[in-house]
Amino acid sequence: MRSLTVVGGGHVGRVLGRLFFQAGTFALQDVLARTADSAARAAAFIGAGTPALAGGVVHRADVYMLSVGDDQIVPACEALAAAVPLQGAVVFHCSGALGSERLAAARAAGAHVASVHPIRSFADVDAVAAAFPGTFCGVEGDRAALDVLLPALAAIGAQAVQIDPAAKTVYHAAAVFASNYVVTVIDAALRAYQAAGIPEAVARQLARPLAVESMENAFRLGAAPALTGPVARGDMATVQRQQAAVAAWDGATGQLYQALVAPTLALAERKRAGQP
Repeated sequence: MRSLTVVGGGHVGRVLGRLFFQAGTFALQDVLARTADSAARAAAFIGAGTPALAGGVVHRADVYMLSVGDDQIVPACEALAAAVPLQGAVVFHCSGALGSERLAAARAAGAHVASVHPIRSFADVDAVAAAFPGTFCGVEGDRAALDVLLPALAAIGAQAVQIDPAAKTVYHAAAVFASNYVVTVIDAALRAYQAAGIPEAVARQLARPLAVESMENAFRLGAAPALTGPVARGDMATVQRQQAAVAAWDGATGQLYQALVAPTLALAERKRAGQP
């Protein structure tokens, strides 16, 4: 069994560490973090591994997982390459926004590098760990690294999707559109309902079926066929009145409304052309 060292005591490292350990995929070795408390809590969650301070003694492992913040990937990798021989090892990070080329120090030291990005929200680590099977993971990197990581991911129920490393930032933006910005748009709807005198709790009840049904239709039919409303009908007079009214109520939300008109018009054109 290959040994695994976890660098970083964050949520993603904890969840993947626990799942790899429970599946018998890797033997946990060191669990490194910036503080002793964070390292101890991470190792306790994983259920295995020796807590250790980042920057201290690092034991050689077969695989190193860097579950650190994006701004720490390069310095953490450089510190790892300076601390332990990496010839033949696999080093991967878990960022969705950055590519495996950020692990250049490890590659220069003879390691095979990759990135593995689980497409999930890790706010509740216990819930994610319990329901991880079926989770999609965007992966890219050296073939030798993927030959080790793809079977490991399959063992914990992940569905690996190989992506173009040159488009990694656009790939991560897709997740932001599908998650973060959806919440932003829903917030705009809730605030607009409240501006019309509807209590916030009732506004959520009004918006929920519209939002849920629209998303379900988009995933079932495709985005263009799921589009409804004034833009889809070509009722631009209504769109203009709404934009003006929203801008008068709240300038920033009016700008958001206006920014969404052009892409929605393009979507309506695709619907009329019978495209998904």
